[in-house]
Amino acid sequence: MGLREKLANLFSPKGKADDWAGWIEVKCNRCGEIIRARVDLRNDLSIDYGEKETDTVYFCRKSLIGSNRCYAPVDVELTFDQNRKLVHHEVRGGTFVGPPGKGVRL
Repeated sequence: MGLREKLANLFSPKGKADDWAGWIEVKCNRCGEIIRARVDLRNDLSIDYGEKETDTVYFCRKSLIGSNRCYAPVDVELTFDQNRKLVHHEVRGGTFVGPPGKGVRL
């Protein structure tokens, strides 16, 4: 193994999936492009405290723009329960396709 391969192995990710990340897909109403976005469940969520502990929810807002020449924003609002499981979604400018594939959690 040469020096280049050793350095590549040293600085490359170890391959373990991030348990605190999820992916969503939306379809743009204007151009039909499927836009994929990552949601970091540690840093992207804002907390909304309820009167009781069970009323506490997290929410996330994202404006997504595809890679084609459409530039129409697709606004996504996601609501999570206290265990950071997706309980509600609202999309303007597109439709919610869902998490891509069956193995990805959100």
